[in-house]
Formats: sequence, structure tokens, C-alpha cells
Amino acid sequence: MTTSEPASTPAPPAPQRSKGFVIGRVAGAPVIVTRSWFLAALVLTILFVPAIEARAPGLGAGVYLAAFVFVLLLFGSVFLHEVAHALVARARGQNVTELAVTLWGGHTAYTGGLGRPLDGFLVAVVGPLTNLVLAAGFGLAYQASPVLNLPTVLLGLAAVSNAFVGAFNLLPGLPLDGGQILESLVWAVTGRRTAGTIAAGWVGRVVAVGVLLWALVVPWVQGTTPNLTTVLWSALIGAFLWAGAGAAISNGRRREAVEGLSAQGLAAPVLVLPLGSTVADAVSARAAAGGRAEASRLVVVGHGDVPLAVVDDDAVAAVPPQAQEATTVDSVAVPFVRGSEVPPALAGTELLDHLARRSGGARLVPVVDDGRVTGVLDLADVARAIRAT
Repeated sequence: MTTSEPASTPAPPAPQRSKGFVIGRVAGAPVIVTRSWFLAALVLTILFVPAIEARAPGLGAGVYLAAFVFVLLLFGSVFLHEVAHALVARARGQNVTELAVTLWGGHTAYTGGLGRPLDGFLVAVVGPLTNLVLAAGFGLAYQASPVLNLPTVLLGLAAVSNAFVGAFNLLPGLPLDGGQILESLVWAVTGRRTAGTIAAGWVGRVVAVGVLLWALVVPWVQGTTPNLTTVLWSALIGAFLWAGAGAAISNGRRREAVEGLSAQGLAAPVLVLPLGSTVADAVSARAAAGGRAEASRLVVVGHGDVPLAVVDDDAVAAVPPQAQEATTVDSVAVPFVRGSEVPPALAGTELLDHLARRSGGARLVPVVDDGRVTGVLDLADVARAIRAT
């Protein structure tokens, strides 16, 4: 059971939804049962048949129904785990995009960017705690049952499975919830979320190897032969954890590179023209600027040097020389979106979040320092810089 937080972009596309069947909504997000869940339910039903038979003999073919009921009970607990993630994520200001029940359990996806270590800690820890609370509840009900019948057996198995799910998810490595907890703790100590992500990713790789070693080494220490089924399942889970940990490390490094992107570093320099200037004035300004004019943007400013628009060079080139003196520069300029201006020091995810919220779909936004326009930021350049990280 994991939570995932897609990275912000200047103009983020609609979140990609998992494929499957939508069975409801929680925290404003769809609850999706993926097609892979049906395979998981079938395999787990078969695997749990021996455990049910050993504790409730004499069921005959009904043991398969009992095993399937237990699987539904188990995935119901997984669903409550994801609900807890979703509710806390929404309470911490995130936009929950989906809750999915999958082959590997489930995940909760959200956007918005965790602003503080405490946010990540609370979103992550509540899932395993939900399973531990369920384990305690099922355990108390099991102890209170006066007879050992099938419902009691199911209660006991539910208690054990929830305790395992809760404890396993608290292991301190991404992509597990415990990994996000570790990420938040390192983030709080170092002040750098990226350091937490990379550290938790490497610990996640250790956990992945440990899962396989557990299946191989523990039987050897006990003087028995490793169970082939256990080894295969451990290898599959280990591979899943290794891949998730590797993705976390890559995302952490990418986020670190993104943090190095600033509005000042990405912006093109500007040549300023007052409102009412002509196309001829624009041409003269470029000629006077010499070589640096090629990389510069012509910006039209109003009263108080407020940036109003950016000149379209193609439109300027289309004005005949004889008409340049009579054509005002604002007729060949594209207005800036009001409120889209960016401080030059804005960088990293804060810059991307600002552009996503304030650019209004425009490609060009002004960079303004202490009321003076110092550059023009092209969102296409920002996107290229992100792809290069």
C-alpha cells in the first residue's frame, strides 16, 4: 500500500487514471478496482485454502467460498487503509485524484505538493495505523468468541493479516508508507525533502533485498529447506519494492535538479518600450541594442513601468517599412495575463506551482523585480529544462 504524489508542471495535464471499474468516490476522488485485482483475488483465494482447511476442517468445497470471503475481508482492510491516506491527504490540502485497489494491494494518488515534513508523515503513517487498529479489533473479537467456528477462524486470520500489513508497511523504505515516514523525518532534520527521498529510496532497496533473504535465510537458520512458493512470492515482492525504490531515487534526483531552476536563470533579457511607441521605435531599439538584441524580448510597459505586453517579432517583421512609423507597438504585442508576473528569485517547485496557478494558460510571463521588468519567461523553455533534468 503506497501513496503517490505526481510532480507539478507548469501546465499539468489531467492526472492519468488507473484502468478499471469505478465503484464509488471518497474524498472527492474515484475508487477504482483494477482488472489486476481479480487475478490477485483468485490467486490469494487458492493460497488461503490450506490455512482455512487446517483451522476449520470438514468444509468440503465450501472451503473455497470461505477463502474468498477472507480475501474480500483482507482487501476491505486494504481499502480502509487507502481511505485513511485519502482523507488525511485532503485534510492537509492535497487534491486526491484516485484510490485504486490493485494486484499489489492498493494506492492513493494525489497532487498539490507536500509543503511540510509533517504533511508527508501524517499522510503516510495513518494507513499502517489503520491496519494495526483493525488487527486489534479483529483480535479482540476473536478472543471474545466462545466457540472456534468458521467466523471465528476468519476473525483470527483477519487479525494476523492486518497486523502483518500494518507492520510491513511501516518498514522504512520507499515505496512503502514507512519509506515516506523516513523521508519526512530526514526532510525535517536536513530541511531538504530531496535528501529524504533519496535516503528512503536506498533503504527501500535494502528492504527489497531483505525480503528475499528472509525467505532464503530464515529456513536455513532453522535447519529446514526454503519453501519454493514463499521464495517466489518474496522474489516478486522484492522486485516490486526494488523498482519502486529505484523510481523514488530517480524522482528525488530529478526534484533536486528542478530545485536548481530559477525564473532569473531561465528568463530571456528584455528591451523596454513605453506604451504608445511605434513599430519603428521597436526596430530602432533592437538596432541600438546590438548583438544582445537577438536574445532579448521587447516588452511594452505602462505607467510606473508596469509590464503590459510582449512584442511579437513575427508581427513586427510583417509590418511594411513605410507603415512602421504609423503603427503603434501595442498592435503587434501579446498582452501579459494580469497577475502572472514572477519574482526572479522564485525557483524549483515553488516556481512551477506559481506558473501552474497564475500563468492563465499564457506561454510568456514577465519576470518583475521590485516593480521593474527584468526578463520574460517562456514556459516552453521551462518545460525543456524540466525534461533535461
